Amino acid sequence: MELSPRRLLSLALSACLVAPTVAVEGFRKATVDFTAGSGSSLLATSASPANIHVDAADWPGVLRAAHDLALDFGRVTKVNGTLTATGTATANASMIFNVTGISSDWSAGTSGNSTSGTPIIVGTIGNSSLIDGLIASGKLDVSEIEGQWEAYISALVHTPFNGTNQALVIAGSDRRGSIYGIYDVSEQIGVSPWYWFADVPAKSHSEVYALDTVKVQKTPSVKYRGFFINDEAPALTGWANIKYPKYGGNSPFGAEFYAHVFELLLRSRANYLWPAMWNGMFNVDDPRNQPLADEYAIVMGTSHTEPMVRATAEWSKIAKGAESGWSWATNNATLYNYFMEGARRAAPYENVVTVGMRGYHDTAMSADVQTSVLEAVVDAQQDILNKVHGNASEVPQMWCLYKEVQDYFEAGMKVPDYVTLLWTEDNFQNIRRLPVGDEKKRSGGAGVYYHFDYVGDSRNYKWIDTIQLQKTYEQMRLAKDRDADRIWIVNVGDIKPSEVAISHWFDIAYDIDAYDETSVPQWTADFAARNFGDEHAQTISDILDEYGFLANMRKFEWVEPSSYSILNYEEADRILAQWEDIAKKAQEVYDALSAEQQPAFYEMVLHRVLAGGNFVDVQVAGARNIAYSGMGRTSANRWMQRVIDGMKKDHNLTKRYHELFNGKWNHMLDQTHLGYQGYWQQPMRQSTPFLRWVQTWERSLAGDLGVAVEGSNATIPGDDIWHTNGGGSLNLPNITPFTPKRWLEIASVGTQPFDWNITADPFIKLSQTSGTMQPDGEDVRVYVEVDFSQVPDGFGKKSTLNISSSTDYGTQFGMPQVIVQVNKTSIPSNFSAGFVESAGQLAFEAEHYTRLTPKGNLSLTTLPKYGRTLSAVKLNDPLAEGLTSATAPAIEYDFLTFTPTTSAKGLNVTLILSPSLNIDPKKPLAYITQIDNMPEQRRQYVIDQPQPNFPVGWGTAVAQNAWYNTTNFGAVAPGKHTLKVWLVEANVILQKVVLDLGGVVYSHNGPPESYRIGSGNSTTGY
Repeated sequence: MELSPRRLLSLALSACLVAPTVAVEGFRKATVDFTAGSGSSLLATSASPANIHVDAADWPGVLRAAHDLALDFGRVTKVNGTLTATGTATANASMIFNVTGISSDWSAGTSGNSTSGTPIIVGTIGNSSLIDGLIASGKLDVSEIEGQWEAYISALVHTPFNGTNQALVIAGSDRRGSIYGIYDVSEQIGVSPWYWFADVPAKSHSEVYALDTVKVQKTPSVKYRGFFINDEAPALTGWANIKYPKYGGNSPFGAEFYAHVFELLLRSRANYLWPAMWNGMFNVDDPRNQPLADEYAIVMGTSHTEPMVRATAEWSKIAKGAESGWSWATNNATLYNYFMEGARRAAPYENVVTVGMRGYHDTAMSADVQTSVLEAVVDAQQDILNKVHGNASEVPQMWCLYKEVQDYFEAGMKVPDYVTLLWTEDNFQNIRRLPVGDEKKRSGGAGVYYHFDYVGDSRNYKWIDTIQLQKTYEQMRLAKDRDADRIWIVNVGDIKPSEVAISHWFDIAYDIDAYDETSVPQWTADFAARNFGDEHAQTISDILDEYGFLANMRKFEWVEPSSYSILNYEEADRILAQWEDIAKKAQEVYDALSAEQQPAFYEMVLHRVLAGGNFVDVQVAGARNIAYSGMGRTSANRWMQRVIDGMKKDHNLTKRYHELFNGKWNHMLDQTHLGYQGYWQQPMRQSTPFLRWVQTWERSLAGDLGVAVEGSNATIPGDDIWHTNGGGSLNLPNITPFTPKRWLEIASVGTQPFDWNITADPFIKLSQTSGTMQPDGEDVRVYVEVDFSQVPDGFGKKSTLNISSSTDYGTQFGMPQVIVQVNKTSIPSNFSAGFVESAGQLAFEAEHYTRLTPKGNLSLTTLPKYGRTLSAVKLNDPLAEGLTSATAPAIEYDFLTFTPTTSAKGLNVTLILSPSLNIDPKKPLAYITQIDNMPEQRRQYVIDQPQPNFPVGWGTAVAQNAWYNTTNFGAVAPGKHTLKVWLVEANVILQKVVLDLGGVVYSHNGPPESYRIGSGNSTTGY
């Protein structure tokens, strides 16, 4: 194809100059700026365009990315750059032209403009005469990247050609290396990878300068980095059906759609895609799809259930195979031809071929493990690839060990050494298995299939992002350290609204060594700065970090009215307060942003914060309605209305999303999420939790005054947590100097207003002692404390709170009483650091150990903001395994108890651990605990079962996002003690420790951390 280029001033090489010094830097190293500085060179202004030069013979994807760069300069400076293509094209880029509308003269629309600024030269080593000339002249040193995978160098080269003083040169080791180097400039000047998919506006700058520096970008940490568009109905499919015409009457997922996807991947430094498969056949729906992917330089693959580059739906719709059956054992001849057609069709293009075979539509191939059958499948597939390509070993292939397929591998099934083993997680971000022993020596290497979206047991999660970035990094760092770095592919559902999680995924896959376990807050701050500017970056970072923490505490689809306790530890109140706090911050940022920035902020931050908090509020309000209606509390109706209002708010937040940009994202977020009823599948229609209405126009037989107490399980018929003024008393949990405030509530259970009053002993402090309650008024929570300065040491006494009402019902039914057991416990002088019992219980955050004793190079690493409460700890060596108390580092928690335990009802020590899994089946996850000099207790808490079953208790663990494992230590006398903990496998991740002396009650996250003396952890060593 002949192009009509704008010529460089001169292509004659000038005399050889000294090549610039090269230094390897991180991939975020800046190469451009917006103010003049020492040695910097002007690239573009708002009056003169950037001038970009390519060789027309370079790869089509490189030419297209250079065209994008010209447009990106226009987005930033308001003047499009010029693109000059030198020479004659040898690669056919017609598909890109047809789909994207790029003009064949490669002009970005600035005809007539000129610039005296520094030109930009981009190209691929070996495919660009411009780049090869600079290398030959000694002006560009590419020795650190030449022959590497997807590497590039960016340098300000002086006098590159006659008549040109200097140029910003970007040279790629291969086509994607060039593309990443080009898009690196785009992002630096202010164009987000999410400019189209999340409507992030470009930052405006009147001048752009190239810095006098050299940037060498190494080969990425992971070779193939991509995502899987899956579970794409109803949201993505509904959106695409109105956004794109169905090419040839087939799926809307054609070239116009995939052009945006390919560009997003490349701008995000990714290279690999599993296309939509629920409602799409990538190679059939639009014959332009595969050629276009190759021209963009995207490596195509197919999912774990789609072998030999054929979509699931092709079997029934194209091959008409449903009539003969998807079974190798009974229909291998038909399947052989079917696979052959797929291999031949894909042969001209860059693909990673999925091998093996699962049952049709994501099911097991058979009820039992038939390794001989599946080995025959793989052998036939190798025969096909040998025939099509000449040598199957040179074709990138992967075998995805998903669900029951892993059982085939564990049973001894073999595949060729050059096939990549794609290990998987449990669909809930917990990697199931990683290479061990000789598996690490396979030439095909290993990888990981991960999920940000999932359909299946134990429950779907498809609505909005519930990914905690800290966990993604921790599990994928483990994968990298254990040599699973050939392929990382993540299921992202509809793409939106997982922008943050996707960006983080691709950044760590591109250069994981640029990060560590403390990096997430800085990463989110950088992400916010790149997309929304520096002014609010730290606040946005705080919001995103807290959102990930709260959303991952329990995935929305698993949050039910009973999930967070409304009765104990004020758990639900505290969690809702956290949601309200980030909602307030997010709204303030939104209000402060420009009108141009607000839609993108709504899509990527504000919607998920408001909708997520509202979802939890609906569930908690439903819990209160059921509990309070059972008590006869009139306020139950308030909570019923709050649920209904929350349902409307959820709808309105989605509608607001759909109306952005005149309906650009209509149908995104269509996924139902309210109304799961004990089954993994989504509800077909949104519905409230179960609700009850309390009648308000008839008088209550119990009177008007109602009293409830924290943690009560009173046994009035039909009512587990309520006692009215019909007589009797309720008991508050015990109060000591080391317990939090206790509380009771005054409520209306009748139809008349009344005054209420509480009398108490002088040492009892109440947040409120009297008030007036209207029939439809809000309940009043009264906090109860003790002034321990007014009671002697060793004081142990029941104190009575007498509660009265102004109505005659108060005297008719007797005056209700609340009994408070007050114990003035004290800390002995020999206890200087550690935790103090709080009324029959203690809780320690894992990182708050009293002492840490390393063993040689083995120690523990703290994972900040990881998990459900504060943080987590794990072994610092990702390869450590098979340790004992003699070889593992020890953490010790000193604690003080006042309540004796007996051998019949001993002290229970519960470790709350992340729901990680046995990545080495021969080294199951375990820990060891010991109290004082009592016998050590070793616990294996992940008990594997035959595939496809997950470990014992897995469904509960992923719902709670934690393993709970308990050891009973029998009788432990009151006094000072030490708990020792040894983590003996690398994937054991400890979040919290709970000690139960009889006082622990239900909550999702366990009791709040106990009173602690001394705040500094100490470390000892040998």
